[in-house]
Amino acid sequence: MHETGIVRELVERIVLAARGAGARRIRGAQVWIGALAPFSPEHFREHFEKEARGTPVEATRLHIECSDDMLHDQAQYVMLQWLDLELPDDSEGT
Repeated sequence: MHETGIVRELVERIVLAARGAGARRIRGAQVWIGALAPFSPEHFREHFEKEARGTPVEATRLHIECSDDMLHDQAQYVMLQWLDLELPDDSEGT
């Protein structure tokens, strides 16, 4: 259940960031998974796809970077590194 909560919160943060930027669509997202986080890339992707279903994040291409550094000060975390957002064209409608 803890893993589901981590991924659900990440999906919510992506949605909020995209809305805040006025994005039309979320094309991609990259996450960093620390060596001590409770996920393999495959396991994380499964949770992500389930939590993203029915949200604006559903069609997002997910990029995963995994660390093997158990001494990294954030080795137990999953962090959003970047988003690829489709933003409205500023010249649209002019």
